[in-house]
Amino acid sequence: MSSSIPRFAAVSAVVASALAAGLLAGPSSAAAEIAATESAAAETTAAGVRIHDIQGTTRVSPLVGKQVTGVTGIVTGVRTYGSRGFWIQDPNADDNPATSEGIFVFTSSVPTVAVGDAISLNGTVTEYVPGGLNSGNQSLTQISKPVITVLSKGNPVPAPVTISAWSVPDEYAPEGDPAAGGSINGLTLGPETYALDYYESLEGTNVRIDSSRVVGATDPYAELWVTVKPWENDNERGGTVYGSYESQNTGRLQIQSLTPLAQQPFPKANVGDRLTGTTEGPLDFNQFGGYTLTARTLGTLEDNGLERETTDKQHKNELAVATYNVENLDPTDPQEKFDALAKAVVENLASPDIVALEEIQDNNGAKNDGTVAADVTVKKFTDAIVAAGGPAYEWRSIDPQNGKDGGEPGGNIRQVFLFNPERVSFTDRAGGDATTATAVTGTKGRAALTLSPGRIDPANTAWEASRKPLAGEFVFRGRTVFVIANHLTSKGGDESIVSHHQPPNRSSEAKRLLQAQAVNAFVKEIEAVDKQADVLVVGDMNDFEFSGTTEAMTDGGALYPAITSLPESERYSYVYQGNSQVLDQILTSPGVHHFEYDSVHINAEFADQNSDHDPQVLRFRP
Repeated sequence: MSSSIPRFAAVSAVVASALAAGLLAGPSSAAAEIAATESAAAETTAAGVRIHDIQGTTRVSPLVGKQVTGVTGIVTGVRTYGSRGFWIQDPNADDNPATSEGIFVFTSSVPTVAVGDAISLNGTVTEYVPGGLNSGNQSLTQISKPVITVLSKGNPVPAPVTISAWSVPDEYAPEGDPAAGGSINGLTLGPETYALDYYESLEGTNVRIDSSRVVGATDPYAELWVTVKPWENDNERGGTVYGSYESQNTGRLQIQSLTPLAQQPFPKANVGDRLTGTTEGPLDFNQFGGYTLTARTLGTLEDNGLERETTDKQHKNELAVATYNVENLDPTDPQEKFDALAKAVVENLASPDIVALEEIQDNNGAKNDGTVAADVTVKKFTDAIVAAGGPAYEWRSIDPQNGKDGGEPGGNIRQVFLFNPERVSFTDRAGGDATTATAVTGTKGRAALTLSPGRIDPANTAWEASRKPLAGEFVFRGRTVFVIANHLTSKGGDESIVSHHQPPNRSSEAKRLLQAQAVNAFVKEIEAVDKQADVLVVGDMNDFEFSGTTEAMTDGGALYPAITSLPESERYSYVYQGNSQVLDQILTSPGVHHFEYDSVHINAEFADQNSDHDPQVLRFRP
């Protein structure tokens, strides 16, 4: 990647006025009425309107679909890659804080204007929805198909609006209008009351931030996240924690650069670093994070020296169990990835006795030729662990049916148990395969699995196109321990927290709820035989510790989410759009009386990642 950010190429189209009707969710008759209004509006021309007239006081322009002429402003930023275009701003603002004075002009080709040009233009007002109408994203008001006249050059850029801890409201968003399907599009903006409204009122405006802490590391697309509210749900490593559906963290802001990377490399930041000085440029809205400061002037990165964590070594009579999503590991990955992951298992995780791995791919990775075995993948990993000074782990797993477990097409991801035979033994009971369910058997006080390893209820429709839980029976110092490795369905299809629906639609939760109920029911079967059974439910749950998924897992006291034993500021395993949050968990049965829990932060906060997840470790005495 040099002078462009390829991901933006996918969002460079303009949504025509007919699509804008879909922004206001509601009865079909209302949508038809809006469409009819916009159709009529498109036949008219608005002359001499100002930018704030186009932006209006809601999220959707009152002039959407209209041809506008004689719109004047000064160019405040030019984007030559991805969604090409430029921003203009009226230096003579009105007195309404809800109406933005800036707007994006979509050109499709590389713009010919320069920052500081005073221009007049004609064009069409459109509402562009990054990600498409089905994404639920808010729209970006813009002018497309512009005819531009440059009036003068070298003009001063309008003074930026400073976004600060004091200017951003603490309340995140208004409740959506029930009559409009929960949409906030038609609501008059309240920039002094709601953070989303505040940012929307500055859409396209030249803004600035002063020195701010990084809360989301630089990603492969040359973007990072900062917070302008340093105290907002902060933790000692520098992040900002997402601890409930009402803790959206209003101070987060995405940062990109308008300077092509070939001319100025983007800073490589970790969480806790600081972007010092002034960062200034137009405020954009995009599919991958919402409101984004597209920096014409980028601050200087100050390294805060964040280090990767190391967990404690288990005592001789403690069993250490870990879960680690290794992000689509397969033999086509460079040896460096295997070595780095192996080093982390040995050094950062202190060689746990049992490691449940998620996202182990088959022996040829994403090549979709019917291969489902993963023995080559696992051997390459376990060999790397030995080379790093770790134990000679043995392993157990069940190959999925080809293409039935979701994930990257052709990859056939699955969960795998690694275990150190010098410390723990695996109880093998043959017969487990992709479609045969394991069950609970045994006499009172001595539960057992009929198949080990075995899958839990694989025919249940809850697991369609998703990973099935892998159950295994281990013995440590004469005590049976049941471990259930999970990788629940992803959040794909959920609307983001910047959705025009408030609260956002989280459609993926329905399937995870059913999956959690299935796991909970299985654990209750074990506990019905032995109420003091040692059961650990581990893995990438793809959901928060406060979610309905976790509630379903713990129903009836069958399990306890061990991550909640940590202080709230330490509860996270993943960083998404500047929010440090929980996706990976270990849950314990009532028989696991005393334990130590650690979310080992070695990936999610760093620009250099071996996985995008942090592993979890639990130590206890069975």
